[in-house]
Amino acid sequence: MYPIKDVVDLNDEVVRMVVEAPAISKKVKPGQFIMLRIDEQGERIPLTVNDANPEQGTITLVFQKVGATTRQMGMMTAGQSIRDVAGPLGKPTDFSGAHHVCVIGGGLGTAIAYPQAKWLHDHHIPVDVITGFRTEDLIILADEVSQVCDTSIVMTDDGSNGHKGLVTAALQERIDAGAAYDLVVAVGPLIMMKFVAKTTAPYHIKTLVSMNPLMIDGTGMCGGCRVRVGDHYLHACIDGPDFDGHQVDFDEAMRRSTQYRSFERQAEDHRCRLLDQLETVGEGR
Repeated sequence: MYPIKDVVDLNDEVVRMVVEAPAISKKVKPGQFIMLRIDEQGERIPLTVNDANPEQGTITLVFQKVGATTRQMGMMTAGQSIRDVAGPLGKPTDFSGAHHVCVIGGGLGTAIAYPQAKWLHDHHIPVDVITGFRTEDLIILADEVSQVCDTSIVMTDDGSNGHKGLVTAALQERIDAGAAYDLVVAVGPLIMMKFVAKTTAPYHIKTLVSMNPLMIDGTGMCGGCRVRVGDHYLHACIDGPDFDGHQVDFDEAMRRSTQYRSFERQAEDHRCRLLDQLETVGEGR
């Protein structure tokens, strides 16, 4: 069992949870993830580690309440425990040879961008961070990110924070202003990462994207997390999650990401009916 030490709502959709996991906290590196099960009947889900504290033996997870398991996790409190946590899994982000880096996070991807920027900052490698959100109310980790980078730019789709536009526009502005990036790391929605890669391609800037397709076991056995990279199919769980953004077939990845949408709707309908039943029982007491 893995005790929950702290739970904080970062906004209406996103939760930060600190979990006691001493062995993982000592080994995990930026870009790596864990697989967890809430209980013996629970599904396995992957979550990238947002932070780790080896001295306290804890890891920090930041997740969005979008499915049955993450919604259930969002209702858990300090003092409760998670049944299984396996990791660290995946390959750490490869920063070798980088001298000036731009890390880009889209929405929840900011939670993954943070440890990458922190590692670079701690190793005295100049790093700028660009993050994007739909609206100001959904901005997360702004203070934390600003403390681990040279420049932090936060964009919103509606301009509610005073900076309207896409992360790619901010990236282009930085490049036009003379930022000599030799590495860009993008974490977020597939469509965002696709156009980050398109932005950097004319300048031949090495670009890594973090792929997070459906995973069942996290060990490469199920094949569910296949990603086409160049002429090869690779597994995000063991070959990634970071891949060359100029080689990833984003269009295929986006098609694959929607193939189980009908099952997700069925699961959501089942959850709603179950909640209705529980409320009816409660009213009858």
